[in-house]
Amino acid sequence: MEQFSFSTARYLQELAMLVNIDSGSNSPTGVAAAADFFDQKYREMDWQVKRRQFDSSVGPCLEITNQAGAHFDLLLLGHLDTVFPVGTTRERPFTIKDGRAYGPGVSDMKAGCLLMYYALRVLHSQAALGDKSICVALNSDEEIGSVFSRPWIEKLAQKSKYVFVLESARANGALVKERKGVGRYELQFTGVASHSGVDHQKGKSAINELGHWIITLHNLTDYQLGTTVNVGLVSGGTATNVVAEHAKAKVDLRITDMEELQRLEATFKKLVEQPKTPGVKVQVTGGVQRPPMNANDATEKLCHLVEEIGKGINVAVKWAKTGGGSDGNFSAALGIPTIDGLGPIGGGSHSIDEYLVIESIEPRFKLLKELIKRI
Repeated sequence: MEQFSFSTARYLQELAMLVNIDSGSNSPTGVAAAADFFDQKYREMDWQVKRRQFDSSVGPCLEITNQAGAHFDLLLLGHLDTVFPVGTTRERPFTIKDGRAYGPGVSDMKAGCLLMYYALRVLHSQAALGDKSICVALNSDEEIGSVFSRPWIEKLAQKSKYVFVLESARANGALVKERKGVGRYELQFTGVASHSGVDHQKGKSAINELGHWIITLHNLTDYQLGTTVNVGLVSGGTATNVVAEHAKAKVDLRITDMEELQRLEATFKKLVEQPKTPGVKVQVTGGVQRPPMNANDATEKLCHLVEEIGKGINVAVKWAKTGGGSDGNFSAALGIPTIDGLGPIGGGSHSIDEYLVIESIEPRFKLLKELIKRI
């Protein structure tokens, strides 16, 4: 392959093409179009590309390798899906203003997926990868919890020495070595309906029981432990003059340690077994979707290497802990040294203000390229 060099202008042109593809998690066709882009790019490098279709409701995942082998020296993770519905790119396509690029999924995480391709393309053209075995896994359902792709990601991680996740660097430029675990629960309350004026005493209010749950669950939040519990969606009842027979709620839970889950789920169990509103039954479904991402000794050693490389190329390296989850949670929980936030600097994810800092693209490219070479 002829020598390939990095160009910010070319990178931005291709990023515009990617961002202007509607690839929401619930748009298999759009995700497939984004997958087609990278499928072609890596095949041009003579890398092997396997399309993995785990469910018809989501788009394909890509498993890309530079050589056959039972193990990988490095696994790079990215996701092709966004949180935005079809039509968003027509409303606000890729734009550049005042040193920032904007558009749906620009930093979360199409910029990172493209950056990893550029770093590997340059290293490959320089024959700098030697005999090292590289795997790139591009996911199609990350924004809905990687519900279908998780076993695949974990299997790849178990075969890998290191894992790099190309989510964007934090808005202050920090990389990520720790993330909270994420749990999602749905609560279904079933009581007894009655006329609120004529037979109020005969009713068993599902909403009343839901109210007790909300207070108890919110009181489980412990900022010192890094635990947060949020009842984010509630509904119930049929009319103001009817004691509510049904109610439901959805709960978001974040933890830094899986042992903390025992305390929280013990509370769920007690609330189910000892309702404050006699006659109301509660069903709890769901669980932890992503385990906590915590740094082990091998990860800390890898972080020191990143800092050393950063000093050598004049890129400031700092670290952040974040409450949001990523596919790096899965690999870290398996004990594989994992670093996240290796993409360009960005912010405003999942909003109309999502942005990418253009001047961060080339420095982050250099950092990633040198890191891959060093390991």
